[in-house]
Amino acid sequence: MTFTLYHHGSSVCAAKVRFAMAEKGMKWEGVYIDILAGEQFTPEYQKINAKSVVPTLVHDDLVIPDSTVIIEYLDQIAPENSTHPKDPWERAQARYWTKAVDEDLHPACGAMTFLCSHRHTVLRKLGKEGANKFLASTPDFSVTSDWKSFKDAIVRQGFEAPGALGKVKLYDSYLHKMDKALTGNDWLVGNKFSIADIALTPYINRLAMMSMRGMWEGGRLPNVERWFEAIEARENFKPCFIDWVPEDLTNDLRENGIKSWPEVAKILEIEI
Repeated sequence: MTFTLYHHGSSVCAAKVRFAMAEKGMKWEGVYIDILAGEQFTPEYQKINAKSVVPTLVHDDLVIPDSTVIIEYLDQIAPENSTHPKDPWERAQARYWTKAVDEDLHPACGAMTFLCSHRHTVLRKLGKEGANKFLASTPDFSVTSDWKSFKDAIVRQGFEAPGALGKVKLYDSYLHKMDKALTGNDWLVGNKFSIADIALTPYINRLAMMSMRGMWEGGRLPNVERWFEAIEARENFKPCFIDWVPEDLTNDLRENGIKSWPEVAKILEIEI
């Protein structure tokens, strides 16, 4: 079996697949797609991913887009080390987490990332004319049915964009849900590391890379803090989440996030 993964260093969904494949011990070859330069909008890539997002997995001649579907597919063809729990009840609980990620947390993460960092990077890297082209290239239906117009508003208006504050609060609500689920447990489902933990890791790491650990540190959400420390200590964490992100993008996420943190803290009523 040969696997080719179309991915980007900072993409939360691509990182999720890299993490799952590493935990399963599956090797892959990569095609790097620079999503901040708009490479996902090329006709060649849109032939295999009509939504113009990463990741996309090509298994031999089969094309599988969507990170959640990719991992489910991999667990079907390699069930001996499945990331999904074997117990039906625990599997259902894990599914609730992956469903919540796809429906709520991922769109909130897209908004949060552009609000706090990417809008600054895109405007600086592409300039006004390039940014207009970048925004216009987004398909009408991508992350969500309104992602094109919402991303445009976020890049142009920042935290003043309609609905932006709600996304920040929604993101924070999932941190609270995690903290509750982790009470007395090391992991999110069945007290065993699973797809639930894999699915949530990129979204907590995104906040960490944007200098927003204050959303759970300092005694605010101690169970999340303990959980993420355990995640960061895993052998596959750094190679999957940190090493793939270009240095300039890592610096942008950190520095832009530092500038944005006071605004986020104010929205969430966190004292700094």
